[in-house]
Amino acid sequence: MASTGAHKRSRFVAAAAVALLTCALALDPPPALAASAGGTAPGSGAPAAKSGGSSTTKAKAKSPSLHVTSVRITSVNCVPSSNCSANPHQVSVRGTLLIAGPGLKAGMVVGFPKSPGARISSVSPAAHLHQASAGLVVTVPSSAHSGHIMILLGGGRYTSSYGPIYLFKHALHPPAPTTPPVPPPATSAGAVSGTAFEGQGMWIWYLSHSDGGSVAAIAARAHAAGVTTLFIKSSDGSTNYWSQFSAQLVAELHANGLKACGWQYVYGTNPAGEAELGAKAVANGADCLVIDAEAEYEGHYAAAQTYINDLRAKIGPAFPLGLASFPYVYYHSSFPYSVFLAPGAAQYNAPQMYWKDIGQSVDTVYANTYIANRIYGRPIFPLGQTYGGVSATELLRFREEAVDYGSPGVSFWDWQETGSSGWSALASPLAPLISVTPNTTYPELSKGSKGDQVLWMQEHLASATPTQETTGVFGSQTLANIEAFQTAHGIAASGVVEAATWAALLALPPVTVDWTGGGPSG
Repeated sequence: MASTGAHKRSRFVAAAAVALLTCALALDPPPALAASAGGTAPGSGAPAAKSGGSSTTKAKAKSPSLHVTSVRITSVNCVPSSNCSANPHQVSVRGTLLIAGPGLKAGMVVGFPKSPGARISSVSPAAHLHQASAGLVVTVPSSAHSGHIMILLGGGRYTSSYGPIYLFKHALHPPAPTTPPVPPPATSAGAVSGTAFEGQGMWIWYLSHSDGGSVAAIAARAHAAGVTTLFIKSSDGSTNYWSQFSAQLVAELHANGLKACGWQYVYGTNPAGEAELGAKAVANGADCLVIDAEAEYEGHYAAAQTYINDLRAKIGPAFPLGLASFPYVYYHSSFPYSVFLAPGAAQYNAPQMYWKDIGQSVDTVYANTYIANRIYGRPIFPLGQTYGGVSATELLRFREEAVDYGSPGVSFWDWQETGSSGWSALASPLAPLISVTPNTTYPELSKGSKGDQVLWMQEHLASATPTQETTGVFGSQTLANIEAFQTAHGIAASGVVEAATWAALLALPPVTVDWTGGGPSG
């Protein structure tokens, strides 16, 4: 958690080496490749053309073009299906590709990238086409990598590139047959069940520091620990998209039976740019997106509203969106919970319940988090810690307490800081907790209270009393309106907003506030 100094997600940006490819063919420029996991988006295409020569020299006899268009690849499919995934462009190293297109013949050479996304050249890994019953096939060289492929015709001649083709070091398997999905039932505040938030999740900061970035190793450890969803960092701020969260990575994780969600750290200085990067993670196949907004967004209600509006316009109103922020609302009174968790915003709440960082027990962090957050009406998915020397007993209790509080999912920060005892605790079977009675109370507000909880209360109160101002300050006007509201609903007119008053207020929709400044404390 940022306020403790131990939470480090936003403090560093992964250093990525950028290979700048400046030479490109003037003829038939190939499409850009998808970014590979852990690096920047590489280039693709045919061998780079040599530079040089003056435009003022006399024209010489035109040489035949080295780029041959009469031969080309028009389709590539992984075969046989028993060794392939659902994506025909995914294949294991030493696997087989069925290649078709005009002019193709047995004996022709297929060039593969020698590094992820590399251009094809005379030193690239290559293999010959040969005739099989299904057509022309090629066996993928063991040194090949993901990227575009092409036919090398000899004498420096080549065809247009085709792809990208995604290569995997582990064996692929076809997806298990499924029955037509049944639409998941609706739950509270626009949330639906059956999303990636359910089950047990693990957060990944740097993919390269998590089992070396090996998807096969990550999948094996995840399955052994009962982890079903990975929350992987996808961007930081408004311009820094982390290419470790790529379409290829998502496809690999899906092929290994895991769900993949992106999470972005946001600052509020350029909310439109942050929304753009969030949408990019969704476009790369994310099963859900999580907003990691912390201290930088305190007092920035208008920026939060811009971010949410722009993001929803890009990803649609129903895409699973979560908020992972501070668990104790009253410690961060100017943080715009009421914007990030408003109708049409994030449907899921994953508060950072790092009990050891906060200096409290697992039981206490659950009680205080649920008291503070239940007023926002979003299902809570506790986010716990595996770092910082927490014990296996505490980890197991955190998991068991999530069940007691009725949460359908729990997750942990973070993969690279989880030790062997932590992984064992995540895999341990759960037992009923007879020593815990879940706390079901609500925060109490009275005259003089300030902050987002007051603002949220006022937004609901304004539905019944249109003259109610939304200031985030519990003053004389709010007191009079609350007492009148309580009387009208058969509640003792104490002027204190307690459980019964909250229940009546939350039955009303909140009014819409058009923020133009910092917010109630701005």
